[in-house]
Amino acid sequence: MNQNRRNFLKASGVIAGGALLNPVAGKGLNHSVDDVIRVALIGCGGRGTGAAAQALSTTQNVQIVAMADAFQDRLDGSYKNLTAKKYTNAAGAPVDIKTKVNVPDHNKFVGFDAYKKAIALKEVDVVILATPPGFRPWHFEEAVKNNKQIFMEKPVATDAPGIRKVLEVAEEAKRKKLNVVVGLQRHYQANYREAIKRIQDGAIGDIVGGQVYWVGSSPWMRERKPEYTEMEYQMRNWYYFNWLCGDHISEQHVHNIDVANWIKGSYPVEIQGTGGREVRDGKEYGEIFDHHLLDMVYADGTVISSQCRQFQGTWNRVDEAFVGTKGRIDSFDSKRTVLKDYKGNALYSHNGKNDKNPYQVEHDELFAAIAKGEYKYADAENAAKSTMTAIMGRMATYSGKLIKWDEALNSKINLFPDTLAWDAMPKIVPDSEGFYPVAIPGKTQVI
Repeated sequence: MNQNRRNFLKASGVIAGGALLNPVAGKGLNHSVDDVIRVALIGCGGRGTGAAAQALSTTQNVQIVAMADAFQDRLDGSYKNLTAKKYTNAAGAPVDIKTKVNVPDHNKFVGFDAYKKAIALKEVDVVILATPPGFRPWHFEEAVKNNKQIFMEKPVATDAPGIRKVLEVAEEAKRKKLNVVVGLQRHYQANYREAIKRIQDGAIGDIVGGQVYWVGSSPWMRERKPEYTEMEYQMRNWYYFNWLCGDHISEQHVHNIDVANWIKGSYPVEIQGTGGREVRDGKEYGEIFDHHLLDMVYADGTVISSQCRQFQGTWNRVDEAFVGTKGRIDSFDSKRTVLKDYKGNALYSHNGKNDKNPYQVEHDELFAAIAKGEYKYADAENAAKSTMTAIMGRMATYSGKLIKWDEALNSKINLFPDTLAWDAMPKIVPDSEGFYPVAIPGKTQVI
């Protein structure tokens, strides 16, 4: 590999930027003496494969060199999809697939400990963490321990012990100056960035109320096969088990809840709400609710209402709206994001015609920073606190009680299995008829 002047100066810039003052600063930015940024994909499902493809679509010289998943078939399918795509270099010219996806068999890892083997590879600069979110705290911890730059999907945990772990590791990532971008992509979406900057600058006054929604249809569901152990079935059908998913209030609605926190510049001090299983009550849907409604109360008394549901054939909305003392915003739809005063005058209108896909922008900005040897992104703390807000909402709907921030964050209830093995049993198991226990407000304990 050629050590040309440009790469030498780039590497020297990392040292000048602080590595000599802080022995860990700059480690993991780019281990190679060429300009290739080498990536390990941890979690080879649809979202992980999509994130890897977006990393490969940046203008940097990015290469996937390792892959890890609990399941061989998921890894094989992801590899097939990634190698079937056509890629170009920074100049837009076609490139050989091996310059983008170069994963030898000895760098393909399968099993519960596969992530450790992929992350530990010395040639890996960046890890993409996209397994079901119940694993995120431990994978994040391993990545930071090995000084890797990180893209990880939301949510970042499924219970309070997991959140506390992520917050602890986030501080270590900051100390080591490791970039961490989290897939709360509205933070990388032009209309949100522009409108919220103006809101925080006072364009519509103080925020005194709002609504956040993820109301839509049910996602995928995977049927049980006779050969599955209970552990494999729950892993395959992970969306419907809280130790893996956190319920859809965490897995999906965290996006909208995060916008409320972003707008307010804080996190709720208490939440109360209601929820249940109104239309989706079959045994194949595990233990999660199909709807949640919350009142999120912030320290200044502002109440933001939150609604998420997964009903077929009903009114859909995935969006947010807020009311201020001087004006309002009724939608963040990229085609009609408008701040207006109470006389109907537009204070700001966003034209999203030429906006880039925020899923791509996340990777564009992360890999640009890595290529320059810059430390710019520390998303983990906010992502953990917005995920905790969603978990707090789940605690409120499952218990029927008013839940306060401190008691929720300090909850000792750990959803994760005591043992990870294909023949081990998760903490929630079906009864003799195949139905899983479901939370009962007024009876279920969440703290």
